[in-house]
Amino acid sequence: MAARRIAKSSINWSALAERVPPNQKAQFAAFKIKSDVYMRAVMSNPETAPKIDWAHYKNLIPIPGLVDTFQKQYEALKVPYPPDNVTSQVETQAKETKAEVESFKKSSEQRIAQYKKEIAHLNSLLPYNQMTMEDYRDSFPDLALDSANRPTFWPHNPEEQVGYVSKEQEAARAEHAKEH
Repeated sequence: MAARRIAKSSINWSALAERVPPNQKAQFAAFKIKSDVYMRAVMSNPETAPKIDWAHYKNLIPIPGLVDTFQKQYEALKVPYPPDNVTSQVETQAKETKAEVESFKKSSEQRIAQYKKEIAHLNSLLPYNQMTMEDYRDSFPDLALDSANRPTFWPHNPEEQVGYVSKEQEAARAEHAKEH
């Protein structure tokens, strides 16, 4: 009887277990145990309510019409199955998520291609331990120290140079400009 309702679980537990991070295995195991307990409880009940032998009760109860009244009320009782209001929302959200995932994959593939080009460029350069300052300047003109055209002060980082404006200062200046 109950086997017709749910022939097998629609959840592929082994495939799901492969995707669970190691730090969440305990929660996953607890969830699976709760699910199995619930499934056993559902399967232990019959698919339909047991049939009531109304004739047997009519013979046992001496009050005329009482069993007939109960029978009419019992047969008139319909427990409504809740309407499905969320499946369309879930399917829409799944489509949106799938589109986001595809977009992320495409952008990731573009970044990977760009990074591979950068790696190939770096591999084509001299190794850093064999590079001279002139080689570094030729390979990275925007990063190399250029005392003739762009003199800097020790420790030669941007924060210590004349005219340096931090991001916080730029934001404050922009806010000040908006107000005035």
